Amino acid sequence: MSRSAHPAGPRHGDVLPEGHYTPPPSDLNSLDPRVWAQTVERTAEGALSVGGMDVRRLAEEFGTPAYVMDENDFRARCRAWREAFGPDADVFYAGKAFLSRAVVRWLHEEGLNLDVCSGGELATALAAGMPPERIALHGNNKSMDEITRAVEAGVGRIVVDSFQDLARVAHVARRLGRRQPVQIRVTVGVEAHTHEFIATAHEDQKFGLALAGGQAAEAVRRVLGLESLELTGIHSHIGSQIFDMAGFEVSARRVVGLLTEVRDEHGVELPEIDLGGGLGIAYTSEDDPREPHEIAKALGDIVTRECEAAGLAVPRLSVEPGRAIVGPTAFTLYEVGTVKELEGLRTYVSVDGGMSDNIRTALYDAEYSVTLASRASEAEPMLSRVVGKHCESGDIVVRDAFLPADLAPGDLLAVPATGAYCRSMASNYNHALRPPVIAVRDGEARTIVRRETEEDLLRLDVG
Repeated sequence: MSRSAHPAGPRHGDVLPEGHYTPPPSDLNSLDPRVWAQTVERTAEGALSVGGMDVRRLAEEFGTPAYVMDENDFRARCRAWREAFGPDADVFYAGKAFLSRAVVRWLHEEGLNLDVCSGGELATALAAGMPPERIALHGNNKSMDEITRAVEAGVGRIVVDSFQDLARVAHVARRLGRRQPVQIRVTVGVEAHTHEFIATAHEDQKFGLALAGGQAAEAVRRVLGLESLELTGIHSHIGSQIFDMAGFEVSARRVVGLLTEVRDEHGVELPEIDLGGGLGIAYTSEDDPREPHEIAKALGDIVTRECEAAGLAVPRLSVEPGRAIVGPTAFTLYEVGTVKELEGLRTYVSVDGGMSDNIRTALYDAEYSVTLASRASEAEPMLSRVVGKHCESGDIVVRDAFLPADLAPGDLLAVPATGAYCRSMASNYNHALRPPVIAVRDGEARTIVRRETEEDLLRLDVG
């Protein structure tokens, strides 16, 4: 790879344009442990390694772009969540963040349950051997086929999202001669401190049955009146990438309020509540996420306090971390293609991926970190924008970052915290081939989701 210096954009200390950047770190080669998986470090030669594997070797063997996952880190995070909540609570991994058969097996082995929200996710879970009683099915518009497959398989819970959804689940369960456990998803009117598109508990959105106006209470009445359904509890989810626990406190208070109404009206104390997921992770050094044991204590204290005040037995608590488990375990490995200076503004660094493998920057204005991965550099920092190869001006991977001024074509860049929602939301825009997912553990690497090929694209094109 070339190591020749390239003209750079503004240096530290220059008057910089407005943007999302932060001042450059004192050492561009340093790695913030909050952002990177546990085994990521620099080798003696300055290249990144993960699980004992040099990323240059990974790039040579598997190509770029590629999602690189630290299997030991994933497993450790599963254990941390399970141990934090203990035997009297349930941890459901949210499969929408990233799901594959290998991930399902890891979850099973580490003692976590699995939350799915589509027929495809359910099929993956069952194909990989997850016991159906440890699966929960979500979704605001489940098809009859999806519901039928879930009930036939014997999933442990179906979260009903509307009156029509409730009726469909009851109909399928009655036809199959089953009594299906369900939870009712409620919207509690909490505005989570997150992006508008991923806030899910205010009334003006598509998910759940509102507490306000009595929809949730009416859903309880209907479920309790149906022989084919068993109401096990109430479900709430207030959003994603949340750091502030205040929203969970309000949500828990309102959910317990509904449990109190159910007891008073029907003489029934529901045994479970699920407060969802949405706990944030560190995408940059400015993010400061909570540890699982802190979250577990905070949520447990909130629920216990509210139930004691209402005179209720404390129900079994469930949570649904997805991003918080898989997000930090992976990074995306790219190769630099072009380096283009815009004098007085910044330097545009184009990589061999882009919005087809990470749509979150364009969709949510998400912020990411980036580092030179194939070597160390003592060059001064230049303000950079890492962009993809797609025909869109909004094709941005990292909006503003400082990279070394000697960056050149052929260098490898790594963008951390891409384990969640990047491969899951990847597309074939411009007929790009979706990257592979490479799992690394103890000095060995293997493909768990292979790279797409042109044959894959053409196989679907039957015209």
